[in-house]
Amino acid sequence: MGLTFLRPRINEKMEAKEKPIFIGIAGASGSGKSLLASQLCHLVNDEFGDEQVKIINEDCYYRCRDGLTFAEREVVNYDHPDALEHDLLIQHLIQLASGQTVDVPQYDYSQHNRSPEVTKVKPVKVFLIEGILILHHPELRKLLDLKIFVDVDLDVCLSRRLVRDIDERGRTVESVLQQYHETVRPMFHQFLSPSKNHADLVVPRGGKNSAAISVIQNYIKSILRTH
Repeated sequence: MGLTFLRPRINEKMEAKEKPIFIGIAGASGSGKSLLASQLCHLVNDEFGDEQVKIINEDCYYRCRDGLTFAEREVVNYDHPDALEHDLLIQHLIQLASGQTVDVPQYDYSQHNRSPEVTKVKPVKVFLIEGILILHHPELRKLLDLKIFVDVDLDVCLSRRLVRDIDERGRTVESVLQQYHETVRPMFHQFLSPSKNHADLVVPRGGKNSAAISVIQNYIKSILRTH
């Protein structure tokens, strides 16, 4: 079927019907986790109406680097957990769970820095939180009702990353390959791959796995019907 179940049941916090359901989607850069989250969001909202499901991207929580020059920001290891302000993400999820609106920061990839802009996000019934290290942080994992790991061969991830970073983020082939070999691949093996053990579901092929999308989509629909 293309979907591996690693846990017999989902976090008991699902039973708390007053708070949003938080679904974490982790995977390597270029694995298709963003596509998976986007497809799930559109499919469910098309049926149940907008504002039922929203996506929060972990990349938004890359740390502000105003104190560094552009050249210094270029060589930051953005695949290490320290590059991300997970404490702020956790704080925002707790606030959303209590019914508060939060100001989600925005990230400017072309500047390797956090943008001065923020996006106001109001509580909805289901949040899809996607990013490379979503399942690495223990306190963040505790807030997730369902934990998904998108499992794709690293060579495939690299080819997708090359196209994305060159077309969408203004990068050069040389810079993408250098970053991949110096930080992306080593950090995957050190931090990301071990986090797969915390997943409730392992999904091969990411957003291209129609069977997995259907299963997760139906799961979200069942939440919305009873939430």
